[in-house]
Amino acid sequence: ILKTTSSEYWGYVVAGANAYGKDHPNVTVEVKGATSETAYDEQMNMIETDMQNADIDGYVIAPLQADMVANMISGQTKPIVAVDTTVDAPEVLSFVGTDNEAAGKLGGAAAARLAKERGWEEIKCIEIAGVQGDSTNEARMRGYKAGVESEGGMFLSDEIQYANAVADQAVNCMEAIMQNHPEGVAIICANNDDMAMAAARTAAGNKAYENTVFLGFDGIQSACNAILAGEETMSVAQEAYDMGYKAVEAAVKAVNGETLDKFIDSGCDVINKDNAQKRLDTLKGYIG
Repeated sequence: ILKTTSSEYWGYVVAGANAYGKDHPNVTVEVKGATSETAYDEQMNMIETDMQNADIDGYVIAPLQADMVANMISGQTKPIVAVDTTVDAPEVLSFVGTDNEAAGKLGGAAAARLAKERGWEEIKCIEIAGVQGDSTNEARMRGYKAGVESEGGMFLSDEIQYANAVADQAVNCMEAIMQNHPEGVAIICANNDDMAMAAARTAAGNKAYENTVFLGFDGIQSACNAILAGEETMSVAQEAYDMGYKAVEAAVKAVNGETLDKFIDSGCDVINKDNAQKRLDTLKGYIG
């Protein structure tokens, strides 16, 4: 049960989960998700229904609201694995995903170094964030801040713009940033690539922002294309396909009585113009 199945990033998680099922014909993998990352009730209804389904042996959940999910799974004795976003509950045997804070720090530091190379004297960073209160969003934000500050930059925490993880709201956020900072900002970081690309498109043609570093998160195909085209500047890439595959693999191991590691790291990398084509070719192999 994923946060959503309606974005490219989650498409890779779906592909990885389904690939495990294809590789293991004795395992039936059913994948579902909410229509958007703010469709909380929809996901809760999915979880509630499936928790009562006697035919299901184990669960993989990417929670939209981790606290609510923790309450809903309380007392469940069948194996549960969290994917992408962890759930603080004893019923969850393992978390499969990215160390979001470490990944954010990697990206923030790389963005600050590039901003210096582009001639920025003041390395200020403003984030266009996802859903306020989401634990994954908060972890990436802490990472971005740490990474930017490790290179002597300033992360403007009091100017964070929340765009609910969608591109159209990121456009409004970027317009507000440009109005508040007509002089330009060295780094605009975003909680995902869709928002980073939307921000970059919105700022296109504004001379004060022509050397701004637009940093996204996920490393999806559209981001690779945008990086190659000189629009989005860089992205912290998650290995979403591996995340989906490893999460199902972990759940099956737990069903078979194996003990799981509490955290299974699916890895990350920083994608820029030098390695975007290679990344793009890899992703096309997953879902075309």
